[in-house]
Amino acid sequence: MSAHFTRRSLIRGITAATAVATLATGLAACGGDSEAATGTDSAAAGSVTIGRVSNGAAKETDLKVTEVKSISDELPAAVKKSGKLTIGIGALPSGFAPLAYVGDDQKTLTGAEPDLGRLVAAVLGLKPETKNFTWENLFVGIDSGKVDVAFSNVTDTEERKKKYEFASYRQDNLGWEVKKSSKWNFDGDYAKLAGLTVTVGSGTNQEKILLEWKKKLESEGKKLTIKYYPDRNGIYLALNSGKIDAFFGPNPGIAYNVAKTAGTANATRSAGTFSGAGETLQGLIAATAKKDSGLAKPVADAINHLIKSGQYAKWLAAYNLSNEAVAKSEINPPGLPLDNS
Repeated sequence: MSAHFTRRSLIRGITAATAVATLATGLAACGGDSEAATGTDSAAAGSVTIGRVSNGAAKETDLKVTEVKSISDELPAAVKKSGKLTIGIGALPSGFAPLAYVGDDQKTLTGAEPDLGRLVAAVLGLKPETKNFTWENLFVGIDSGKVDVAFSNVTDTEERKKKYEFASYRQDNLGWEVKKSSKWNFDGDYAKLAGLTVTVGSGTNQEKILLEWKKKLESEGKKLTIKYYPDRNGIYLALNSGKIDAFFGPNPGIAYNVAKTAGTANATRSAGTFSGAGETLQGLIAATAKKDSGLAKPVADAINHLIKSGQYAKWLAAYNLSNEAVAKSEINPPGLPLDNS
């Protein structure tokens, strides 16, 4: 998985920072080396249901989406002839809410990532077929042709462009989570952290960023206290009890917890986001296909159609991820540089 949610790997970001023991509190990142069974998704003609059996991660919503012939005509002949789009997800063994995981019916692969894949397939006039892999085997699947395109929180990087082509669809953001009653917000200015006690996942990209800010504050005679906890349960106990002021971690995992705790005594809220690529570049999550496959353009055009029609915004809103919206899907946009991939 990738983070990571910053996704320098969902393994460095989501796995290290958002993995949890149960679906109710967050799901662990992908790992292992076996491929899950393939499933073909069914949906009424012209309609895609997002947020099905999501265990509270999303509001189930039916979206009307039909084939756009001018876009489907851009598909490579072999894919168009097959009549299906094989969508790769790297969520084994446990998934990572709200992006990709087995739903509360214990069998359906649900989440924001497979749902976007289904929406894109509808625009392309193809039947979506999802395959769930471990993170490592997801790329093996793309390389071998088992997967047409991956929708799995893959960060666009210059290193990956050597083998893959991209169509961006979401910002790769870290997020700040505070108690709902807190008045504190982060706008990108590290000075706002002075005097706070913050927690972050050890060994993650977000920890690296936070430690750089801590060093800057110390050079100015200001203090930032960082505390560490072994898991999300410990983090939220500390946040709810007032032992820490904020949690800095992968934004999607934070969005999931905000949705799950809404209306409870332990309700939290998002207090801002920050690019997982750092201050100088907005990180991007992108649909990923084999280089020179000819899929990046039709996929990007399909996403842009969803953006213009308003369905993209509804998809993000259903998963509480509106703060990761992009204005446009780009083909192979600037990615994390080679020295930061």
